[in-house]
Amino acid sequence: MSRIVLGVSGGIAAYKACEVLRRLREDGHDVTVVPTENALRFVGETTFEALSGKPVATDVFTRASAIPHVRLGRDADLVLVVPATADLIARQAAGRADDLLTNVLLTATCPVLVCPAMHTEMWQHAATRHNVETLRSRGIVVLDPASGRLAGPDSGVGRLPEPAEIVGIAQTLLDVDVAGRAAGHDLAGLSIVISAGGTHELIDPVRFIGNASSGRMGVEIARAAALRGARVTLVAAHLVVPVPSSVDVRTVSSTADLAAAMDEAARDADIVVMAAAPADFTPCSPSATKLKKSGEDGLTLHLTQTTDVLAGLARARRKGQTIVGFAAETLPDEAALAEAGHAKLLRKKADLLVVNDVSDRKVFGMPDNIVLIVDAAGVRDRVAASKAVVAHRILDAVITHRATS
Repeated sequence: MSRIVLGVSGGIAAYKACEVLRRLREDGHDVTVVPTENALRFVGETTFEALSGKPVATDVFTRASAIPHVRLGRDADLVLVVPATADLIARQAAGRADDLLTNVLLTATCPVLVCPAMHTEMWQHAATRHNVETLRSRGIVVLDPASGRLAGPDSGVGRLPEPAEIVGIAQTLLDVDVAGRAAGHDLAGLSIVISAGGTHELIDPVRFIGNASSGRMGVEIARAAALRGARVTLVAAHLVVPVPSSVDVRTVSSTADLAAAMDEAARDADIVVMAAAPADFTPCSPSATKLKKSGEDGLTLHLTQTTDVLAGLARARRKGQTIVGFAAETLPDEAALAEAGHAKLLRKKADLLVVNDVSDRKVFGMPDNIVLIVDAAGVRDRVAASKAVVAHRILDAVITHRATS
């Protein structure tokens, strides 16, 4: 059980902190809520206490003998601020300590995740941008806000990301190594294109050939890359998981669609990750109308191979571009996986290949994964962790490859 301090500042998005709190508690974390005075004008103290199962910490004087302004930050495994207003970010950047929450932020020695929410003009103001960069330079992880409906009739950048996304990132940052990479923004200035999901090859207007990919692994790579400062384009094929709020999404259906979208998006990218699961075969002549049962035994389909998207991307690569592929295999052991992965890496001419065993559907849609990361020399890394952590380890391998090639 991790100890998390949930700071809440006084913005309209404070109501979403209740859902974040509920999810963290359901996942077994011990959560202490530290609201600002203005936050309590949006959500009452009773609500936070009922959801957290413990008293709310509101000021430096209540239970002063416990030294809450020092103890809370020093004892926490993670400090999470949802939402962070422009005012709180400014006070945090200035090192102010004029309420309990800013005291906690000054004394925290654990990872800190700040989730801004404000009107577009406030987020884009030079003062706020400077304050955010100041926080990031100090190792604070600042999550870029989403675009969408704001308070009142306004829409734009500044919306708080959905609670599920915030909680997912918070869970990942409990891994101190991941937190350090996210805070370091080591992908800043780089453009990365990632594919995710499984393609559909139409048999008729209502039926298709596909696969069991949920797209979760590719989505987690996109989320991790954005958190680490990259400009991210996600080419999405029939995802069954929500996409991160801070990435550009292009939707595709078939393998041919995926190939075309990846070819276009990859032209100016520094890093290309083919995490999608494209269908290997497609019907030669899909029916324009729905096929009917005829009373006969079955249906014969004539299939042809689809485009090899990964090999095509490797052939078209520009100088300095890093190509990462994936291989889903059903092999008896890790030695066989490593051998198959290395052979595919050389055959496709990728720089890195991520290999996993998908026997018995034990990976598709699941939150965890076991992968081998292979390069030209062999297995570079073996990772058994949540897909969110696996995503960061893949990006670590990409950065190492780029630094040494």
